[in-house]
Amino acid sequence: MKTPFVSHAQLLEITKAYPTPFHLYDEGGIRQSARALRRAFAWNPGFCEFFAVKALPNPFILQILKEEGCGVDCSSYTELLLAKACGFPPEKIMFSSNQTPAEEYRLAMALGAHINLDDITHIDFLRDVAGLPSQISCRYNPGGEFAVGNDIMDTPQEAKFGFTRQQLAEGFTHLRTLGVEEFGLHAFLASNTAGDAYYPELARILFQLAAELQGRTGARITQINLSGGIGVAYRPEQQPSDIQRISEGVRQAYEQILVPAGMGGVALCAELGRFMTGPHGCLVTRAIHAKHIHKEYIGVDSSAVDLIRPAMYGAYHHITVAGKEGAPNDHTYDVVGSLCENNDKFAVDRALPKIDTGDLLVIHDTGAHGSAMGYNYNGKLHAAELLLCQNGDVRLIRRAQTPQDYFSTLDFSAEFEFGES
Repeated sequence: MKTPFVSHAQLLEITKAYPTPFHLYDEGGIRQSARALRRAFAWNPGFCEFFAVKALPNPFILQILKEEGCGVDCSSYTELLLAKACGFPPEKIMFSSNQTPAEEYRLAMALGAHINLDDITHIDFLRDVAGLPSQISCRYNPGGEFAVGNDIMDTPQEAKFGFTRQQLAEGFTHLRTLGVEEFGLHAFLASNTAGDAYYPELARILFQLAAELQGRTGARITQINLSGGIGVAYRPEQQPSDIQRISEGVRQAYEQILVPAGMGGVALCAELGRFMTGPHGCLVTRAIHAKHIHKEYIGVDSSAVDLIRPAMYGAYHHITVAGKEGAPNDHTYDVVGSLCENNDKFAVDRALPKIDTGDLLVIHDTGAHGSAMGYNYNGKLHAAELLLCQNGDVRLIRRAQTPQDYFSTLDFSAEFEFGES
């Protein structure tokens, strides 16, 4: 069974001050992940983790990661503004985007961010709208299917991202003629991978490609970005990724491929999001109804607007009924929210202890792509975000959305008044 990072007694105290639902993040756990990653890749002096802001775009979380030596990977104008507001220096900002508007490239250039291009046509587009930096990266898409051993992990052929192999050679050559002096290489070939084989296999692909491109084009490659993709053990029976073992596999590939090619000084980086914060967040919600029809339903005061992954992907998130951790799982429920959509379900046919109205439910592993993917369907409002600090205090780091927030983009007209009576 999974054990929440917060106890029932703690939750009872927290809910005296903050009504459910809310997202809760564990500062200590986030710091531990950052330190484990840094230790694992200490063999590469230039290594940097550029945290994927899209996973958890909260400045309080970004500040914690900044204190742990991380940078940020941004993919939009607003995420770049977050990086600026948090005081990340230029060398700690990566800008990886696609179908990028001109104003986003202009802001990235103004901040001195490292730009990771997604398409060969963006070379001239960037040059024309914002100029070219002296160092730039390009994203690789090998096409076909990506497999580790006999296991197909994903299908890059269907992905909208990146350059083909031939386009990379042409792009590097063109960029050199335009004055670019240093190059980086990036790829993201699979998401939320299980086991420890993905990064080492990806590293081999990128290292071999880097050596080939440098020899073919003369481009000086100084950085290789392994991106994200390391998964989270969402199910109790899964084993967490072993970052030390993963790093050792990458190191072996580095020494076997890059060092003999005279590229032993290449800096590695990552843009992990899920691995860094996913296990260190939970959605806390309260059972408010029980429905007995063709199935047994438990209705909670949260919904898919707070955690869309189960509705969108059929993703599994473990659920603990706080205070009943030792009780037998002798009831079968669908745990559902109140949206006018039948996929608004956190769990389907889930074996759980008997749930009573008022019970607190802890939905695990929501620290990445939880609150970040929130939306406002049915006029539902985003839940608050809280931080469980290392000293045991709880801090509000994003207040719950209000009806005034929801209506604020309509306030240009005096015809409507949305204030509460």
